[in-house]
Amino acid sequence: MTQEKELLAERAGHVLVLTLNRPERMNALNHSLLKRELPEAFREAAADPEIRVVVLTGAGEKAFCAGADLKDAAETGSIGGTQGPSQGPYYRGTPTEFLRVGFDKPVIVAVNGMCLGAGLHFLADCDLAIAADHATFFDTHVRVGQVFALEAVGLLRRMPFGDVMRMMLLSGTERLDAQAALRLSLVSEVVPRERLPARARELAATIAEFSPATIAASKRAIWGALEHGLGGGLEHGWREIYRHWSHPDYVEGPRAFAEKRKPRWTP
Repeated sequence: MTQEKELLAERAGHVLVLTLNRPERMNALNHSLLKRELPEAFREAAADPEIRVVVLTGAGEKAFCAGADLKDAAETGSIGGTQGPSQGPYYRGTPTEFLRVGFDKPVIVAVNGMCLGAGLHFLADCDLAIAADHATFFDTHVRVGQVFALEAVGLLRRMPFGDVMRMMLLSGTERLDAQAALRLSLVSEVVPRERLPARARELAATIAEFSPATIAASKRAIWGALEHGLGGGLEHGWREIYRHWSHPDYVEGPRAFAEKRKPRWTP
């Protein structure tokens, strides 16, 4: 019997849909997914000029991602590796490493059920998140003797401090529903569960119509503002604008608008 792939990849035009495919384990992240399959898929997407947007979701309707697979972690010793702070940047071995650092293409996360633990990394580091109306969000790190830190720090860029702290302290005994996540800006849209896959693709297809180079520069500028603060963020954004002036899309956009035609973007 052939074992099912743990990460499914489907291309639709300029959109790549990646699906965590471990529904029997609530799409929890094991060593293979986190260290090999997901990084490899994002590296290939980064190198492929035909891919302009990535959609990430989970198989089934029960869970988007239940975080780290504790059974796998127990067998391997640690799902995240063993390096200390002096052996690499904070994001080494986490989804941040392949999802955002050095990845300039838009990433849409479609939450199709429970999202908890390390699964929250995807929300913290994606560019656009939407959720099915039955989705829930919570964390259980401290319940199982682990520190809730990297995901929490990432979430602070989207959610109020008090709500992140409450999520940590109550450790899964309380869950945010989809509407609460929308109010807190953890997601930007809630749709009926049966509409989630189609809506994610609709958004991706819309984004894919725009200049890939312009979106990449804009994404770097916006994320850079969070890294550098106001003054540094404005300076970083200005450098991205200045660099883009030499790109063909800088001229092609206004020209296509004036000529009332669809732009011919340069990959």
